[in-house]
Amino acid sequence: MNDKTETTGLSSDATEVRAQKLKLLREQIGDVYPAHFHRTMSNAELTAKYEGLEPDTETQDVVTVAGRVYSSRNSGMFMDIHDASGKIQIFSHKDVTSEEARGLLPMIDIGDIIGVTGVVRRTKRGELTINAQAITMLTKSLLPMPEKWHGLSDIEIRYRKRHLDIMTNEESKLRFQSRSRIVSGIRRFMENDGFMEVETPMLHSVYGGATAEPFKTHHNTLKLDMFLRIAPELYLKRTLVSGLTDKVFEINRNFRNEGVSTRHNPEFTMMECYWAYADYEDIMDLVERLFAELAMAIHGSTEFAYGDKEISFKGPFRRVPMPDAVKEATGIDFLAMKTDEEARAAAKAAGFEVEKDWTWGECLAFIFEEKVEGTLIQPAHVTHFPKDISPFAKEVPGEPRLVERFETYCNAWELGNAFSELNDPEEQRARMVEQLEQAHARGEKAKQLDDEFLDAIDQGMPPAGGLGIGVDRLIMLLTNAPSIRDVILFPARRQKAD
Repeated sequence: MNDKTETTGLSSDATEVRAQKLKLLREQIGDVYPAHFHRTMSNAELTAKYEGLEPDTETQDVVTVAGRVYSSRNSGMFMDIHDASGKIQIFSHKDVTSEEARGLLPMIDIGDIIGVTGVVRRTKRGELTINAQAITMLTKSLLPMPEKWHGLSDIEIRYRKRHLDIMTNEESKLRFQSRSRIVSGIRRFMENDGFMEVETPMLHSVYGGATAEPFKTHHNTLKLDMFLRIAPELYLKRTLVSGLTDKVFEINRNFRNEGVSTRHNPEFTMMECYWAYADYEDIMDLVERLFAELAMAIHGSTEFAYGDKEISFKGPFRRVPMPDAVKEATGIDFLAMKTDEEARAAAKAAGFEVEKDWTWGECLAFIFEEKVEGTLIQPAHVTHFPKDISPFAKEVPGEPRLVERFETYCNAWELGNAFSELNDPEEQRARMVEQLEQAHARGEKAKQLDDEFLDAIDQGMPPAGGLGIGVDRLIMLLTNAPSIRDVILFPARRQKAD
């Protein structure tokens, strides 16, 4: 079975018939793929304009539309054509349609793209219809449309051949239209809140801003190994140093050479922002306002369904320190412990397997992931992270083991990560050196110290709150998508031979 047959479910004979029709069309009309076609309105505009047209009524209005043929009945007398906005019915008959246009009907297959000029009417059954006067072949499709489309049974083809998925699956089409609205909504919200959008490099000579395995490439002219961006943080902070703006953001593609799952893709979209003279509590308020506005834009409400759950993006969200959340779930009081040894012993006594060199903070974070994270269905800000795992955040006053950091969770997923950003240059250098040593100990020999970033911080960065939001996961929630691959147009996938 060849690739075309597998995709469509039809034999190769069907494609041969289409090829023969293409040959005949070239002989009869010449250009089967014209460069331009002027339509007077989209199908949705047509539907809206004639919404009040009564059944069994014909207008005198002549319109021109275009779209892909999705169905054909009575030898082409009735056809449904779809454009990006919706469908319209086409009626062709000797009483209304030119002989030249009727001569095209046997050559038109489902999947072809045609243009139609004709008179608008509504049938006795209430179907808005165009009585075709002229038909123009705009694109002859050489492959049949899939006969059957059962979603999950064809899931790999859906991801591999996204054009067919969107063409035949209204849910996918609407989801990607919603994605565009959500990304635009994020940008509009940030701009209306006074943030300036910038673009930072995607090719880095030194990778940083997150802990992740990078993709590596090589610049031939510069004779320089480079890395695809794992985070824009270190460049965005330099804009705060520069004084270009006090509020900066970027909607960016990041690349991490790590696993694939329903919530992870090697390339993904984030919105990252930094707000001078603000802290992590200001950022919590921003997240709540942003999430509520996006839910209203997509659902008309801050309440919406995800699977069998009802989610509410109405603020304020619950705010809970990580040590408190762990104590509530397990009874283990990490704040009462003084040493790493005590933390490891308490974790083991409670039945958790921890590594022999784990710190107090690593034990706390591990138990949080195991026992608390999965319970956070409604949106919540988990605050007061261990300093051990948060090298770029300011300490909590009076508790140097914790930092002013929060992660926003919903549906047991992390959606956002935010700090009161560290701007003490000496402490920043010390923490980055420590992080580098840990990376080298893990075998990450390519990891380097970003001296250019540290030089910028030496110049002086104002106090600031910083935030990164996983846009793809947020879109999953807002569009009821079970996998990140359902919201990324062309997700990473194995080669077909595998």
